[in-house]
Amino acid sequence: MSKKRNNLLIAASGTGGHIFPALAVSKKVEKDWDIHWLGVTKRLDSEFVPRKYNLLTLNLETPKKNIFRVFQYLKILFSILNIIKILKEKKINLVFTTGGYISAPTILAAKLLKIPVILHESNLIPGTVTKYFGFLCEFVLLGFKDTNFYLKNCKTIFTGTPLRDQFYEINPLPKWVPRGKGPLLIVMGGSQGAKKLNEIFYDYIDFFPFTIIPAIIYLYLNIKRITNRIYFYLSIYLSAVLLLFPIAQIFDAKFLTTYSFPSYLENRELNKDSEYLLVIDTSGSINLNTFNETGYTADVIDKPGNIGYPEAVETLVGEPKAVLFREIQTSTLLKVAGWNVNIGNKNMWQLNLISFNSEINLDNIKLNDSRIAGTGSIFLGEGLEVEELKINGNFEVRVSEDLAVVVIGKVETPASWIGATIGYLNQADEVYKLKIIVEDGSDVKFYDEEEGS
Repeated sequence: MSKKRNNLLIAASGTGGHIFPALAVSKKVEKDWDIHWLGVTKRLDSEFVPRKYNLLTLNLETPKKNIFRVFQYLKILFSILNIIKILKEKKINLVFTTGGYISAPTILAAKLLKIPVILHESNLIPGTVTKYFGFLCEFVLLGFKDTNFYLKNCKTIFTGTPLRDQFYEINPLPKWVPRGKGPLLIVMGGSQGAKKLNEIFYDYIDFFPFTIIPAIIYLYLNIKRITNRIYFYLSIYLSAVLLLFPIAQIFDAKFLTTYSFPSYLENRELNKDSEYLLVIDTSGSINLNTFNETGYTADVIDKPGNIGYPEAVETLVGEPKAVLFREIQTSTLLKVAGWNVNIGNKNMWQLNLISFNSEINLDNIKLNDSRIAGTGSIFLGEGLEVEELKINGNFEVRVSEDLAVVVIGKVETPASWIGATIGYLNQADEVYKLKIIVEDGSDVKFYDEEEGS
């Protein structure tokens, strides 16, 4: 079969558990297949999927437990029509998917066109899509042998979970990993599970007089083989402590350190007719994105760092009304690398941001004249509407090929940009829509969207 006919569609989106096994497979077969990748907008896909895999995205949302859930599932099913169009246009011969809600409509669309599907299930207990749609697939590949018990009506093959090449490389430990002579204990959980595991460990450590010290005494008695009455009572006590914190997490017990500070906040009821000034001044990182609603949301970047949880303060009078994000002084154990902030594109915003090692994505949103300072990366998409943007600091800026800009200041631009009297133009035959002013002393490099990705 010639390469022109070997067209593979990979449907994988959402979390790393779906994306990374698919990346490992795509790396192995890219020499023999033209790969197209189907994902979901505003998920991790755009960050990890290489552009050579021709990323296509659908505007879907994770079904939430509310009264609109049935409509969210209907929207996913109606996406079958879009996927059929993609399968026909790209002349797909084979579909590979790794589960998640993008998989269900993809499997159904492929079967309607009689295109074979291979599904990989990494979990021991299969997910919803695998359980209910796996029988439609030519093969279901398993990460665990015992998963076969749950999939009696599927053609299964045990393969293990595909690993990327990075797993076979020897790399130095990151600087934030604690050093010491003893063994290093690593506990991993997937997606939401990882955060809960972290919180439980934080609580154990925060209550160390009642958790760690008795455990040390217990270990000492074990090593010395002392099995007296103290050892017996300590065994009972530590068993109770071991169960206490996971149970307390389930019931959101307020005495826990991790529930003393909310890690997530939102306000989706901002007035559409008002203008808002978003002010963030932090020594941490900011991952800023937009979503198709009003208001804002914020959550912590779940990595160790030096700043506390976010708090939002809103002004009720004046124009524009201000939304100020500031740091809550939290326990040292709860310090994080930064915050994930999303702002609704149905509001008019003005930005005044200072942050470091940040990722700022501006697309499909209207802004008043704004200013960004600090370090990191900025993406300016085709759907961005703003007259003037000031940048101060060290940034790499990617500009959509469909957004005409002029850059004023001492900067580094692609060779294709035109140096004019007013500044650097990325499109000589178009009237610029956005003026970018790079302030003195900054180190800013601009890239075309494809070049900088």
